Amino acid sequence: MRIFRHTGCLPADARGAVAALGNFDGVHLGHQAVIGTAAGIAGPAGAPLAVLTFEPHPRRVFRPDDPPFRLTPFRIKARQIEALGVDLLFVVHFDPDFAKRTAEAFVEEVLVRDLGVRHVVVGYDFVFGRGRGGNVGLLSAMSGRLGFGVTSVEPATGPEGTVLSSTRVRTLLAEGRPRDAALVLGRPWEIEGRVEGGFQRGRTIGFPTANVALDDYLRPAFGVYAVRAGIDRGVGTDWLPGVANLGRRPTVGGTAELLEVHLFDFGGDLYGRHLRVQLVEFLRPERKFDGLDALKAQIALDAEAARRLLSSG
Repeated sequence: MRIFRHTGCLPADARGAVAALGNFDGVHLGHQAVIGTAAGIAGPAGAPLAVLTFEPHPRRVFRPDDPPFRLTPFRIKARQIEALGVDLLFVVHFDPDFAKRTAEAFVEEVLVRDLGVRHVVVGYDFVFGRGRGGNVGLLSAMSGRLGFGVTSVEPATGPEGTVLSSTRVRTLLAEGRPRDAALVLGRPWEIEGRVEGGFQRGRTIGFPTANVALDDYLRPAFGVYAVRAGIDRGVGTDWLPGVANLGRRPTVGGTAELLEVHLFDFGGDLYGRHLRVQLVEFLRPERKFDGLDALKAQIALDAEAARRLLSSG
């Protein structure tokens, strides 16, 4: 997949695509339905399959003081989009100046002039342009005059009729329900980051941990999780079972929000490596213990519970 961080002066083979438009935070099953619909149009037409997205997320620009909310920072979002067979990823830089552009100007200048789109595919609730003035109706009204097709995809729903959305995933994670969130995403939700050095307290109690900062990620329910952690080997990823604490570590007076991962039966050095951590199941809320001995005893119970759960699938 080729990534373009601009839309101007594109090579000829990057124009004329069938493009799915949206933020695609989470790349959940609803997003996958939009991109899959675009793929179904691009293939028979012999056109490239493209995704156009916006970075940073517009919510970060309009509401900069909001708590962290991203499900998939750009690196992870791009990987998930590539896995869907997308040929081209157009990343529009979203800032206050771009936000002033009218919906009509976005269609005429970005979609038609810059990308030369053959067809665009959007979710039923897609809005864009200054004041959210553009929607599916405007795209359809302009498409005939400007020579491109438009397809709107109806919402994807779960078995109980719940709309599959990024908001739904955020709610489920905040409630400590990672398995239910995975049903919306089509995969376990994960946090990825570089392993940082810590105080190495885990080693002193027999449970060494790899520490990963949460940065811009959404904060799920704080507590202990059964996890699978992926270690990048260059040509692939090795997945190992483990247990993790996500939170502030009140027993040792911690204040920074951190993900601490203990991998079962692993003795390697992970400092400086990228680690992917999938939250599989919520085991218990984070709490303060009366000293390190009590904490060690509880971690042993948590580890055993995580081993049983992960071994059973």
